Amino acid sequence: MSNVNLNMNELDQEKLRELDGYIEKLEDPKGSLINVLHRAQHIFGYIPHNLQLYVSRQLGLDAARVSGVVSFYSYFSEKPTGKNVISVCMGTACYVKGAEKVLKKCLEVLDVKKNEISKDGLFTIRDVRCIGACGLAPVLTVGEKVYGHVSEDMVEDILNKYRGDENAN
Repeated sequence: MSNVNLNMNELDQEKLRELDGYIEKLEDPKGSLINVLHRAQHIFGYIPHNLQLYVSRQLGLDAARVSGVVSFYSYFSEKPTGKNVISVCMGTACYVKGAEKVLKKCLEVLDVKKNEISKDGLFTIRDVRCIGACGLAPVLTVGEKVYGHVSEDMVEDILNKYRGDENAN
């Protein structure tokens, strides 16, 4: 148990206070787990195991439930990510229209593997099951920005919008 307490102490106390302030304003904290996790990821950038334990304690929920939600939804990350998270949709429509080539090009251009942070710290690339924009296939997102009908030739231009431009997203 002392390991858990030590890990809790490693969390940024100011960020925890910000998260606590958010939780305190909720009418039904237990029923707002996904909203709390979204906020936690927004504040911390990711949701490591010790933060999941903290959330479970604050909401009075079983730690396994919190962990299950974090691991089920591809939006949540348990590891640090680059400043810009690129998600390439690999759903059926996107896959059939060339998403695998788009993903491969992203990885090649940034010289990185899936779910790792690029050397410049700007990008993490991941593949996701479905973004829900099948009519725009193939699709990738950078943060909340959706790019549709993406081809391999468009990848470098899209990435360049986020290199050195603090206002890109």
